[in-house]
Amino acid sequence: MTENEKMTKKNIPLTETRNPRTMFIDRVSTRQAVKTFIEEDKAIVRALEAVSDNIARVVDMATLALKKGGRIIYMGAGTSGRLGVLDASECPPTFGVSPDRVIALIAGGPKAVTQAAEGAEDNRDSGRQDLEAIKLSSKDILIGITASGTTPYVVAGLEFARRLKVPTVLLCCNPYGELPEVDVLINPAVGPEVITGSTRLKSGTVCKMVLNMISSLSMVKIGKVYENLMVDLQATNDKLRKRALRIVMEGGRVPNYLAEAKLTEADGNVKLAIMLARTEMTPEQAKQKLKEAEGVLYKALGDTDYE
Repeated sequence: MTENEKMTKKNIPLTETRNPRTMFIDRVSTRQAVKTFIEEDKAIVRALEAVSDNIARVVDMATLALKKGGRIIYMGAGTSGRLGVLDASECPPTFGVSPDRVIALIAGGPKAVTQAAEGAEDNRDSGRQDLEAIKLSSKDILIGITASGTTPYVVAGLEFARRLKVPTVLLCCNPYGELPEVDVLINPAVGPEVITGSTRLKSGTVCKMVLNMISSLSMVKIGKVYENLMVDLQATNDKLRKRALRIVMEGGRVPNYLAEAKLTEADGNVKLAIMLARTEMTPEQAKQKLKEAEGVLYKALGDTDYE
């Protein structure tokens, strides 16, 4: 490796380097361009496999934060910030969790979700101030999302969190970076992007997949899922009401008409309706049993614990 190449690796994030396999993406056929994208995206799964142990560590940390009454807090800028906003906003309807339990901060504030606010990512002060505004606590977990690992807004937030003894995680895609100190680093190396520096591509995809796992599995761990059914679903529209009925049929092992009856008896509470379908308990008895099991349905039902 030449000295110039060494300096490039040291000073430029991997996400900003040119991909030798896509140098002529501007002149190949559309079909070949699509195939190139697909080939490049194959690196994502391999990168995830390499960091799977650290993802599992963060799932356990996030679960502990939720059990202690804390919050999962995402923090990012640009694409990374929007990924955090997307993941956080989908948790309440999917898992019935309060909107203030999984939250996302984005550099530039809410308007940056739909409008580019690229300069906001360089504001270190706002990183600290945004965390102060939500009263960051040691019960929480802070997950900084930045493809390069060096975004000032995120780095400042992580540094502030560490001073408060808040568990910290950095999710990035830059093995060459001079990264801030955190409790757990998740750094999937997906390689340079198809279009140089466009981190909404492979980097954005792999980060979204990691966030999917962290939020979904932490919800599983606190009892929001039974088997693979979202039993704390909030049935707020016709599609979700139909889904809730199917969940009670599957989880309760009952036909349609009984599932409807149990949902009515449970005032629309899917988890409680399954308890009523599977036992001879009254609603009050079933609620108490669920409380004793900390909301974990398989434990309340006495199902097999594989751990």
